Amino acid sequence: MPRKTKEAKENGVSGGAEGGQAKNADRVEPDSIDQQPSGSRGSTMTPQTVMELAAHLQSLTTGTAARDLNSALSHQYNFWNTQPVPKLNEVVEENTHIEEDLQADQIRSEPFSLPDAFEWSDVDLNDVAQLTELYTLLTENYVEDDDNMFRFDYSADFLKWALLVPGWLPQWHCGVRAKATKRLVAFISAVPQKIRVYDKTKQMVEINFLCVHKKLRQKRVAPVLIREITRRVNQQGIFQAAFTAGVVLPKPVAVCRYYHRSLNPKKLIECKFSSLSPKSTMLRTIKLYKLPDDTKSTGLRVMEKKDIEGAHKLLNCHLEKYNLAPVFDQKEFEHIFLPRDDVIYSYVLEEKGQITDMISFYSLPSSVMQNPQHKKINAAYSYYNVATTVPFKQLMNDALIIARKAGFDVFNALDLMANKDVLEELKFGIGDGNLQYYLYNWKCPEMKPNQVGLVLQ
Repeated sequence: MPRKTKEAKENGVSGGAEGGQAKNADRVEPDSIDQQPSGSRGSTMTPQTVMELAAHLQSLTTGTAARDLNSALSHQYNFWNTQPVPKLNEVVEENTHIEEDLQADQIRSEPFSLPDAFEWSDVDLNDVAQLTELYTLLTENYVEDDDNMFRFDYSADFLKWALLVPGWLPQWHCGVRAKATKRLVAFISAVPQKIRVYDKTKQMVEINFLCVHKKLRQKRVAPVLIREITRRVNQQGIFQAAFTAGVVLPKPVAVCRYYHRSLNPKKLIECKFSSLSPKSTMLRTIKLYKLPDDTKSTGLRVMEKKDIEGAHKLLNCHLEKYNLAPVFDQKEFEHIFLPRDDVIYSYVLEEKGQITDMISFYSLPSSVMQNPQHKKINAAYSYYNVATTVPFKQLMNDALIIARKAGFDVFNALDLMANKDVLEELKFGIGDGNLQYYLYNWKCPEMKPNQVGLVLQ
């Protein structure tokens, strides 16, 4: 299966402070992080902490980070050992914060200083010109896989979907411009997310789309970006974060695995996302992954605005069975799940006026570099799914059929929630790396993948 898709997704931190979803920041090494000025003492989410996260992001591409528990136990976490996170070998039985929240007078009031040639500039995503600038910056400078063959291609519409969530703040779309040309050269964003951990719910944050222009990666812009967004988040009274990463840090709450299902095996092989199995042929491989022409679940249809209330209730009720899950209000649910072309796909089943089942997946394509045949791999990522009146396997297979008809080449899913029970039967191939889930300034007992109900983009 499309190994490159998995590697690119895992070679980054997603969501929170995960999974913040800061992926491939400026090249910041751990030793240089420790030399940065520290934030307020006792801070539950200091600039130092988030810079360390960026350092670990970069260590993914340099090969210095631990990718399994055994290597992590011998890894030196000099910085993380001073932060409010559990130790790797610590047995956690409580579900509570590690450090108290900061008081307002403990948070820096002025923006951090940038190098002289640059200035802060909030990016207005409702302005087409500025949105295009951000898209261009990310397209040309964002995450690539280790072999520089593929790069995530977040569309302008995807960026608005991911960043203009209910509760967004203009100062959380934080850009840096060159003073002389006014060109956007760096960006970082924060996204609010309420998350329940066992029986406790906290307002947390995800740090997303940390990107610095390639020509500025020796200017130490990224550490200042991270410190500044952290300051702005702290000013709103948020001191916890949820994030995911493909490396092992102190200490994972859960460890999940990516699985991949080929929808267009010929294209994936031509792009070198995947390869033919030994003794197999292209024709046999195409036949192996062939799907039915039509979905099996009678009445399965695109989610509409009239379905929001019922689908919201269905999903929130379903998520109560998991130990780590988002808590969506109806406004958030509508923004996140109401279908948008080439961004989010949501489908429902209805019985006697009640929404009984739903499936959803989002689109995250990758640009293909240096390939004469193909320019893009269209990847679908399984999102939130609920089956109450039809078998879950049937519902997921319907999602594969819909994705294939929509032009997707591969369908990716984590083994969280009930996914693991059906992935192998549906011909998903297991990935060769893990995705760790983390909480910052929060400790709780570990959980298995099937106890995790949180999916970060």
